[in-house]
Amino acid sequence: MSAITALAPQARTISLAEASEFIWREADLLDHNDYPAWLALWSDGGRYVIPIEPDETDFENTLNVAYDDAQMRLMRTRRLSGGFTISAAPAARTVRTLSRFRVTHSSEGVLELRAAMVLVEQRLQVQRLYAAEVEYRLLADDEGLKLDRKVVRLVNSSDALHALGYLL
Repeated sequence: MSAITALAPQARTISLAEASEFIWREADLLDHNDYPAWLALWSDGGRYVIPIEPDETDFENTLNVAYDDAQMRLMRTRRLSGGFTISAAPAARTVRTLSRFRVTHSSEGVLELRAAMVLVEQRLQVQRLYAAEVEYRLLADDEGLKLDRKVVRLVNSSDALHALGYLL
């Protein structure tokens, strides 16, 4: 075994309980606008996607509400936390509830799962409710979990959406 291999983190199995805790933490970070901590959850090549079409799988070649790599996530969080933007001022208060976790794929160092999410938004004296199925791909090594893909499939994604001045 080479010295580089000996120092590289090793892939490991991810339990559903560990994945659930990670996802609940991500939701809490978003609800409290802790964007630096949220950005740190992501793998270098991770993608954050909100497709328009409910069953879309080819995100690269179709129109999406969001299709963010690391640079776009950073730019989006800077807009949300730095200065005035019409879609984010005043900032929305949100509460996310995630449940019904179901593993869809598991292999060494990788766990893919699907969950139900209900998001309540309060902004400008109006409360809105969003429902979505969220697909996650988590990666694991000795250093912990990383979010490699998050696909938010809004139930009403093909309808007219109000300004989403926050991350789902």
